Amino acid sequence: MQQEINKALQILKEGGLILYPTDTVWGIGCDATNPEAVNKVFQLKQRRGSKTLICLVADDRMLKKYIKKIPEVAYNIIEVSEEPITIIYDDAQNLAPNLVAEDNTIAIRIPNDDFCFQLLRRFNGAIVSTSANISGMPTPKSFKEISQEVLKGVDYVVNLHREKICNKPSSMLKLSSNGVVKIIRP
Repeated sequence: MQQEINKALQILKEGGLILYPTDTVWGIGCDATNPEAVNKVFQLKQRRGSKTLICLVADDRMLKKYIKKIPEVAYNIIEVSEEPITIIYDDAQNLAPNLVAEDNTIAIRIPNDDFCFQLLRRFNGAIVSTSANISGMPTPKSFKEISQEVLKGVDYVVNLHREKICNKPSSMLKLSSNGVVKIIRP
């Protein structure tokens, strides 16, 4: 696994795109602070820049780098959630401007996956994680379902967990800084 992490780190630091297994589905990833890399993801997915992307962080400490004020309830939600959960936070900071929504929100997940955790810790920063498909196409449930277009469009494909089958993306909720919680995707 360390060899795969090292190769993925090299690509991320060079502003490239990786295809990698996450705690949910296979994801297209890049450095979440690099606007050029984020733009490459939008181009590969053939997605308008107005549709935002999710990013992953390793832990609460890293989350604090990218959100100005984390609502206290976020820690409770993360702690009690048994399934992967992505939270949309207000007041994003220190991320590529083209990754942040017009209302200054950002969707972030702390994955429960050893490879992702180690990659994020070694990278010491947020990594984009968007499903490995062209916009409008179904989300691949396994590595075998990923299109050639996506496979050829990334700079590196992580050689781990290719047999893993995934049933669904993470749940998603919006957590406003005033404490209002809205379920986006159950």
